Amino acid sequence: MVTTNPWLAGPSPTRRLDRERLEERILNLLSSQNMCVLATVGPDGPLATPVRYFHLDFAIVFTAAGTSPKMRNIRADPRLSIGVFAPLVGQASSRGAQLFGTARILEPGDGDFDRYWPVVRWQSDHVERSRPLDEPPTGTIGVLEADRIVYTEHWLRREGYAPRQFWSR
Repeated sequence: MVTTNPWLAGPSPTRRLDRERLEERILNLLSSQNMCVLATVGPDGPLATPVRYFHLDFAIVFTAAGTSPKMRNIRADPRLSIGVFAPLVGQASSRGAQLFGTARILEPGDGDFDRYWPVVRWQSDHVERSRPLDEPPTGTIGVLEADRIVYTEHWLRREGYAPRQFWSR
């Protein structure tokens, strides 16, 4: 039998990446994807919502109507988990991150709104909807500054590193 990726066989290595290399890999993932699954808890139980995101370092920024179920849930319980993943072709390509922290909902005029708003690429939405580009939208943004991240990349096994790595602020 031909084995495509023999380095995937056997027990996983346990060696940890140094912080700088781990951060580089996490930021590469966050920069190369634009969709995540945002998990909240509401009165009817868990809610996992696919959303487009933007990032500023290890902060995930997303837009949503202030009255949406996810925003309602965040207002009631701001603990948040976000999953970001690359397309999966096979186990060798398995790459993703789970980010955990306490979310904030920011409105225009809030202290940190102007810090995060510039990463939101609203212009493409305006073009799709035939809206003028000289009239930026005004609305809420959600921000999760990750307190901890579980990063998974099976390709790391090739170099003798554990496929699951852990980052904390």
